[in-house]
Amino acid sequence: MSATTAKRLNTQYLSAERVAEIVRRKGLANCIAGVASYIRQDFLRWNDFDKCARVASHSDVGVIELMPVSDARSYAFKYVNGHPSNHRFNLPTVMAFGVLADVETGTPDLVSELTLTTAIRTAAMSAVAARALAREDVRSMALIGNGAQSEFQALAFHHLLGVEVFHLFDVDRSATRKLAANLERMGLAWRAFDSVREAVRGCDIVTTATADKTNATILTADIIEPGMHLNAVGGDCPGKTELHADVLRLGPVFCGFEPQSRIEGDMQQMPADFPVTELWQVLAGRVQGRTSAAQVTIFDSVGFALEDYSALRYMRDLALESGMGERLALIPELDDPKDLFGFIAAEPPVAAASGAATVAAC
Repeated sequence: MSATTAKRLNTQYLSAERVAEIVRRKGLANCIAGVASYIRQDFLRWNDFDKCARVASHSDVGVIELMPVSDARSYAFKYVNGHPSNHRFNLPTVMAFGVLADVETGTPDLVSELTLTTAIRTAAMSAVAARALAREDVRSMALIGNGAQSEFQALAFHHLLGVEVFHLFDVDRSATRKLAANLERMGLAWRAFDSVREAVRGCDIVTTATADKTNATILTADIIEPGMHLNAVGGDCPGKTELHADVLRLGPVFCGFEPQSRIEGDMQQMPADFPVTELWQVLAGRVQGRTSAAQVTIFDSVGFALEDYSALRYMRDLALESGMGERLALIPELDDPKDLFGFIAAEPPVAAASGAATVAAC
């Protein structure tokens, strides 16, 4: 086998445990900032990518999705689910893994967990959008929905936008207690409230990250104040929303990939001609984001495959930098690439043969 072939078959693997160790070493805040930087870089190359909405398989209890994207060099996809009742089985609501592959040969360069990494990239994406759309003097944020994503959102907005205090609300009080304990551990200020209305009052940013797969109205127009930036994270599939339609009429709406957001985001409530701007246009300076301090801005965030591409690139580079990647023998290494049968028919290696002799002697 040639050195070139061996290199191309060197698939790297990042387990959940390995990613957690990499993140601990680098620091979660640094990883969120790193993924945010990669997302911005890739969004500025928007037209280089072959894009499509995710492919979804819905059931009565959840959804399983594939999210592909590629440019001329790399192809990426994410497998991800969304099952809001998984807590009954002591399982996460969202679980994911992903692949980064070489377009020239089709060989997978990286296979990685994406449950932890998705939490990081979702928070990073929120921060990228808020930097472009929120006021510069933001100091407070309401976190409506205090589940698995909430700590990541808090860290992202604290470190990348300077948010100092977090207002918390969740219908599940134990989730709020969990978040409050983790915020204290990170040295972040918080206040818990008994209703959404109380929690959002006076805040500069409102993030909704709820899990129920319903057409919910977590935020209504009467509780939104001038100058707020709304970061709607939880509405991410058909039939699942968080914002009343009147909220979307309060100010300009921005999204990741419009064809997907109109199907899955809060915009699914709106007519086909409802105006929306893809965020990349703001980042590239083609369209203005916020036009005044009093304006309400809305980011309808459903999660787009390009964000996962960015996150996979970042984790691959971080693993290589730290020397923490593992090799995964995912593809057969063949002496003759046309002889796949020979990989099965070949004599077993010496170690296996000696093992068989030991068994025979027992």
